[in-house]
Amino acid sequence: MNPDTLFQLSGPLAMAGWLALAASPLAPRLTQLAAGLVIPVILSLGYTALILANWSSAEGGFNSLAEVMLLFTNPAVALAGWLHYLAFDLFVGAWEVRTARRTGFPHLLVLPCLVLTFLFGPIGLLVFLGLRLVHGRFATQTAGGLA
Repeated sequence: MNPDTLFQLSGPLAMAGWLALAASPLAPRLTQLAAGLVIPVILSLGYTALILANWSSAEGGFNSLAEVMLLFTNPAVALAGWLHYLAFDLFVGAWEVRTARRTGFPHLLVLPCLVLTFLFGPIGLLVFLGLRLVHGRFATQTAGGLA
């Protein structure tokens, strides 16, 4: 299978995971299994196969920005990089949903974090951590006021 075909297949697979996370209050265990494990594993297997098959023949490396840019001129290595993003961002999104559920953080506040994590990875994670911090302080103050 060529890199273009794998790229075309990876997008809908990852999107299914993100949609599952958005709808996770409807079936929490199923969505965590799909978006937090099965889909990231499939994407990671694709990544691993691409790296094993193409890494040794690719030019470039990680010693400078120029080498990284050269590395990603190889379509198979660029696809591996894309799968890396998809797998890790989805895994982080599943962690956000799981953590929110465990700590009582409202799912409606998680949804914008999921969108940001899907589109911009670390920005979504930062927003989630910031909201969680604020919510945690608010929840502590509210609980303290009731006790």
